[in-house]
Amino acid sequence: MGRGSTVPERHDSTVSDDPGSAGQTGARSGSGASTRDAVRPGLLIGVVGVVFGDIGTSPIYTLRTVFDPSDPHPVPVEPANVYGVVSLVFWSVLIIVTVTYVLLAMRADNDGEGGIMALITLVRRFAARGRRPAAVLAALGIFGAALFFGDSMITPAISVLSAVEGIEVVEPSLAKAVVPVTALIIVLLFIFQHRGTESVGRLFGPVMVIWFLAVAACGIGGIRQHPAILKALWPGYALGFLAGHFAVAFFALAAIVLAVTGAEALYADLGHFGRRSITTAWFVLVLPACVLSYFGQAALVLGTSGHVTSPFFLLVPHWGRLPMVVLATAATVIASQAVITGAYSVASQAARIGCLPRLRIAHTSSSTPGQIYVPWINWLLLVAVLTLVLAFRSSTALAFAFGMAVTCTITITTLLLGYLAHAKWRLPLWLVCVVWAPLLLVDLLFVAANLTKLVRGAWLPLLIGLAAFLVMTTWQRGRAVVADERARLEGSLREFVDELWHDPSRLTIVDGTAVFLSRGKDTVPLALHANVEHNGVRHRRTVIVSVDTEPVPRIAPDDRVRIDHLGYRDDGIVHVTVRVGYMETPDVPAALAALDPDEAEGELDLDRATYFLSEVELHASDHPAMSRWRTRLFIATSYLAADVSDYFRLPRRRTVTLGEWIEV
Repeated sequence: MGRGSTVPERHDSTVSDDPGSAGQTGARSGSGASTRDAVRPGLLIGVVGVVFGDIGTSPIYTLRTVFDPSDPHPVPVEPANVYGVVSLVFWSVLIIVTVTYVLLAMRADNDGEGGIMALITLVRRFAARGRRPAAVLAALGIFGAALFFGDSMITPAISVLSAVEGIEVVEPSLAKAVVPVTALIIVLLFIFQHRGTESVGRLFGPVMVIWFLAVAACGIGGIRQHPAILKALWPGYALGFLAGHFAVAFFALAAIVLAVTGAEALYADLGHFGRRSITTAWFVLVLPACVLSYFGQAALVLGTSGHVTSPFFLLVPHWGRLPMVVLATAATVIASQAVITGAYSVASQAARIGCLPRLRIAHTSSSTPGQIYVPWINWLLLVAVLTLVLAFRSSTALAFAFGMAVTCTITITTLLLGYLAHAKWRLPLWLVCVVWAPLLLVDLLFVAANLTKLVRGAWLPLLIGLAAFLVMTTWQRGRAVVADERARLEGSLREFVDELWHDPSRLTIVDGTAVFLSRGKDTVPLALHANVEHNGVRHRRTVIVSVDTEPVPRIAPDDRVRIDHLGYRDDGIVHVTVRVGYMETPDVPAALAALDPDEAEGELDLDRATYFLSEVELHASDHPAMSRWRTRLFIATSYLAADVSDYFRLPRRRTVTLGEWIEV
């Protein structure tokens, strides 16, 4: 394992020097928060188009699925059951979406950023060091994020399929065109993602606003036929249905969960649009429209059981059914957008805290930092969604898999929120138990109900989630193994500087500035070792840079850099720590340009500076620290890492990479 001074050939997987670390400290910085919290009409339209597509289209199929006579456990169409079901739908939406997510989770943000990965960073930050419950909850959070990736694959497939299947209602002879048309729409949807969330929202937003207004109007029309259905707003009907007809109500929960799919995406998109915009859109438009539709459909079903086949479309006057089919098709295509943007956020945050390799990320908005596009995740989702469409070929076949990932993720989110309520918000333990016990009971009922669909497709999201969980935990463990081995090879930085200070004659000092990227300020960059040992030179100005990724989205400019002279002044060697938030893209040259010349021991000639990267090639050891299959998985996953020079905005023509072998 000798050190070399040439760029290593990529016969084996390589992992470039990672100067970034997921720090556990750091002040909260509010840069950009005011922008995201401003409620602007254009932003509200984008929220409606991007965030609420999944939840907003659930009235199309929720009640139809509950009363579906072909279901293995159908709910009899009787007045008591109809009142009980619609009451359960209403209170499930109110408890899970409104209370758990809009009122609680939206306030458990990490400096304006949401999603389950943000919750994990908060749990780690506010937990006592080494506390086992926090470690278990963090692992559960990673599994919840993994399940969200499964939901991100299934939701576009089932949403677009169910939308395009509407053409069979208009013209049955077009049934064979459903799968090809679905595939074409999905391809176009993912190709358009690089334009950014704001562009997609401007396109989809007006359509969804029209959708919610139409849904609300049709619901009002149904309620007028049977106003007594509004009595189901009283929670006694939901509780009575559960207590008096538990066997029927329990299996109904497996379909009622369709009303809350998209809740996690709502939270994950917090960084895209801000809490106030999402909350305003939910209470003013989305929630009222959905509730009116559910109660209007229930009123229609009370009139005649024959309407259970498609109560949503039967609410529409005959003259408006064809336009409503077209509008519903557009709306359900849009529904997949919420989980796509949520997947970008989750993947980005997972990479920042060390659960995934560093991925290439494109910021698509100059005014809203949380709006991003992750190419690798985009194309992975495209392939997965197309595979599901071609394999299952109908929304009915995918329906049994739809709620499993959602209910598990919701339950994990509720657990993490309960922990934070005590650890961060300092609520008394008894109060946390009183408030969170009912929320967890509701979540666990939904999980148990969906477990009954395990053999009918619910295994699919669990399998996808387990695969993603293994990748993320393997990457975490592999990074730790590589970090330990690198620390052994690199040695102490202060001892290295001491040796150079006391024996400067053994090196030739050359003019110019050299910037060495390092993982921290405790060890020597491998590239600096190679330059000294093999070339016997050092630059007159040597700057060692490490990038600390803090568990907050953004760092204020005044807190961006810290200088350490390593015990000596005027020796030409300094260490600079560049602090960035986990939602920022590090720009090392820009950070160095902002240094105070007096603190940096003079002006740095950055226009001609040479940047040195240390790159390690990973090889499977004869005695690996992990099992052999996990070692292979770690090495294979390392190929996904983005180019380091691009990631840290280094000038390619003045960047040199020196290599090292490491066995894992």
